[in-house]
Amino acid sequence: MANQLIIVESPAKANTIKKFLGGSTKVVASMGHIRDLPKSKLGVDVNNNFEPEYINIRGKGDLIKSLKKEASSAKKVYLATDPDREGEAIAWHLAHILGIDETQDVRVTFNEITKGAVQEAIKKPRKIDMNLTDAQQARRVLDRIVGYKISPVLWKKVRRGLSAGRVQSVAVKLIVDREEEIENFIPEEYWNIYATMLDEKSKKTFEAKFYGKNNKKLELHKKEEVDEILEKINEATYTVEEVKRGEKKRTPAPPFTTSTMQQEASRKLGFTLKKTMSVAQGLYEGVKIPEKGTVGLITYMRTDSTRISEVARAAAKKEILKTYGEEYYDNRYYKTKQDAQDAHEAIRPTYIDINPEDIKASLTNDQYKLYKLIYNRFIASQMSQAVYDTLSVTIDANTYTFKANGQNLKFKGFMVLYIEGQDEKEEEENTKIPDLQEKQTVIKQKLDAKQSFTEPPARYTEASLVKALEEKGIGRPSTYSPTITTILERRYIEKIQKQLAPTELGRIVNKLLIENFADVINVEFTANMEDEFDKIAEGKEEWKKVIGEFYAPFAKVVEKVEKELEHVELVEEVSDVPCEKCGRMMVIKYGKYGKFLACPGYPECKNAKPLVETIDVPCPKCGAKVQVRKTKRKRNYYICENNPKSCDYISWNKPKPGEKWNPEEKVELEEKPKTTTKKKTSTTKKKV
Repeated sequence: MANQLIIVESPAKANTIKKFLGGSTKVVASMGHIRDLPKSKLGVDVNNNFEPEYINIRGKGDLIKSLKKEASSAKKVYLATDPDREGEAIAWHLAHILGIDETQDVRVTFNEITKGAVQEAIKKPRKIDMNLTDAQQARRVLDRIVGYKISPVLWKKVRRGLSAGRVQSVAVKLIVDREEEIENFIPEEYWNIYATMLDEKSKKTFEAKFYGKNNKKLELHKKEEVDEILEKINEATYTVEEVKRGEKKRTPAPPFTTSTMQQEASRKLGFTLKKTMSVAQGLYEGVKIPEKGTVGLITYMRTDSTRISEVARAAAKKEILKTYGEEYYDNRYYKTKQDAQDAHEAIRPTYIDINPEDIKASLTNDQYKLYKLIYNRFIASQMSQAVYDTLSVTIDANTYTFKANGQNLKFKGFMVLYIEGQDEKEEEENTKIPDLQEKQTVIKQKLDAKQSFTEPPARYTEASLVKALEEKGIGRPSTYSPTITTILERRYIEKIQKQLAPTELGRIVNKLLIENFADVINVEFTANMEDEFDKIAEGKEEWKKVIGEFYAPFAKVVEKVEKELEHVELVEEVSDVPCEKCGRMMVIKYGKYGKFLACPGYPECKNAKPLVETIDVPCPKCGAKVQVRKTKRKRNYYICENNPKSCDYISWNKPKPGEKWNPEEKVELEEKPKTTTKKKTSTTKKKV
């Protein structure tokens, strides 16, 4: 008989904890949630104060029997699921299934899986926090109500099987809005004038940029304006009117939160959000290291706090002094944003003496990369500022003003170890200009006028979308990754060279939701609900009351929309392709992977096939139609409709009228195109 039974969520976490607790303590895993709302129905009794109808998750029967057996034979059971709202709810469900009194001290949590943290947690068990549990229940119930009430509208108007989500739909809306902003963007012309200058004293050249007239900023939008200025300054004397010398300091970034870790791993490592969280989970739960056993390498990876413990702060100081010296250390505190839950520390290494390089052989390549990123970010956060000498120069040329700015890094500080990435292009560390003096003249060597056009905003990447969601208060650390993963899997959005763009299906669904449920599918409502969940977690709101206040007006909107759509049938676009089985003109439908052709005679005729896009230029080799297809990486290529039967034309480049194809210019496709029939065909790799 085990004196103590500890239930965690994953086997990896269980294995790491076992070595810290000897004797007759047993550690087992629940494998995540064991109870949830049923998939086959709403599962929320809206007529009985929104009581959830939880059921045991299908496929977990044997696991539940095993957990019950272990719990019944243990003198004491501790529920050590993850230290967040989701983990608290899992602990509550476990207590219910195992017949454990939730008012007893059965809940233990630890922010890091170290011997000290685990042993200390076992000494101080607490009751299950029903405020945290209710906050999770509120989110689950609200999302279920929104999804199950709105999704049927999509089934009637678009196609069956589609679904809507409260947070996911807002994320899709952001991406659609950005795409429309890009499409509607009208470029504006603007000009810059650059002057290459020579300082005769030092014999050094530098570049100055046109600023304006009489030191007042002037924007240039027409070539005529530029030509007039060039004429007036071509023979002018260039005099240094003002020299400003100064010092600029750059402060290190704070330790990682979930959001900043996801953004930085995307920018620097090319990781998707899903991959980042999976790798981080493994580092948190434990990695086997020679002579140390299984070690949890980082603190809990779902947090929005930048706070760190004093023990960690002291360990960082010791490491910095030993490796870099006293001038590189700064005892630095970071202010956590106002609406952060702050339940956990920032993401940091649990053992500062375990350097990434020392354990590289014990980690997978991805684990090493992410651990090094977390480790260096944390150490750098406690290091001194970088210091630059700056020089700003104003130059006069016949009343027209040029400016030149330079900076020189004189002390690297934290930058000796780590520099935070940016979505935009990073500024140069050093931009040197000569040590000029006021009233001296400089020699103009060359004038360059450059025409440019304003550019539309960039599409979101996973990293920049997470940043936008966080800034707008949409979702929380645990929701960013599943939100973006879900809308990618539903094909509402797609990745094009790491950028997120809406699919046609995503645009249609977004338009329908905005037209009918504008009060629910919007940024303000979604952010406000996050605030309500926070209040529930703090014990300031009752969760069923919050759901009730939302449901009454929402139900009326759903009823109104359902009535309006009762006799509405989806108007399907008719193609010019006849059904080869029955002769009807096939219609365009929307499936999981986008558009396809289907016979309108269903169910009598079940013929369906891919919708093939063609171009108005004939095949350069045989004159047949040329189809546009996509590789798995979403790259377009062009292929003859007779390929591979009687023509082998295939190209990355769109053919031009009258163009002849040179079969000598061949490169292999990066991947084989998908076959669209069940019959196997031998495909020869073509070259362009």
